Amino acid sequence: MKVLIADDSLVMRRLLQATLEGWGFEVVCAADGAEALACLQGKDPPRMAILDWIMPVMTGPEVCQKVRDLRSETYTYLILLTSKSQREDIVEGMGAGADDYVVKPFDKHELEVRLRAGRRILDLQMELMQAQEALREQATRDPLTGCWNRRVILEALERETERAERERRSLAVVMLDVDHFKTVNDTYGHSAGDEALRQVVQRVTGVIRGYDWIGRIGGEEFLIVLPGCDELCTLSHAERLRNSIERTPVDSDGQQIGITVSVGATSLQPGLGITPQLLVRSADAALYAAKRQGRNRVSFQLPERIDRVRSASR
Repeated sequence: MKVLIADDSLVMRRLLQATLEGWGFEVVCAADGAEALACLQGKDPPRMAILDWIMPVMTGPEVCQKVRDLRSETYTYLILLTSKSQREDIVEGMGAGADDYVVKPFDKHELEVRLRAGRRILDLQMELMQAQEALREQATRDPLTGCWNRRVILEALERETERAERERRSLAVVMLDVDHFKTVNDTYGHSAGDEALRQVVQRVTGVIRGYDWIGRIGGEEFLIVLPGCDELCTLSHAERLRNSIERTPVDSDGQQIGITVSVGATSLQPGLGITPQLLVRSADAALYAAKRQGRNRVSFQLPERIDRVRSASR
């Protein structure tokens, strides 16, 4: 673990550095408060710091206060090194944001105990952050394919629709459905079907732009949101998506499985008051048209031309 030592005394810095390195810590040093703060705000900052109370430019408590004001998601454990031993002084330092303190001249065993406690707290915080990230992933991602789940993709579509209307820009919505997916499951097994869905998402993700969205809205159906795409652009993107899936069989435990998709596409022209719900219905209607026409193809339909009669092509 990296630890910052900030002290204007060269002798004290070298003594602390030798002690901490002997305990296996990676040490960086600063000679004043401003240098210490810059180090703690920089790239890959130390997660622990030992700050002398009295330093040029900025005192240890002032550094603590500024670090806490940053409200960084990653916590920095701060220890004040001080010759002050009065209770009111210690209260002042802790009130500025310090986590602990060591009184000069420091005792090696005491310092080691304080550092060990700080490391334990940082390890616990890292575990908590990892657990929070795992929960966030579960709440927003489809567990099988890793793309956005239904709730998130529909929320993204709503935001992008509002932005397109506000900025007078085009917006495309693409609905993609794996052809004869039940046959894949029945013929090769559900694990092969799962692998097919994962590879479909991987291939789509490799084709779409960094600011496009893909989400699984159910079963073998996926919704893709393409900001800034008019009709011609939408057709081009949709055909690239279809082709990226058809041209290479899915490899599942050595089995080569040919997969195709039907694609329904629509686009919003700003100023018509078209809602996200209407865009989804339009893309869905275009998808059903692609299925009626023989599957493994792209069908485009403007929102105001929705065919509400569905065939039993599933």
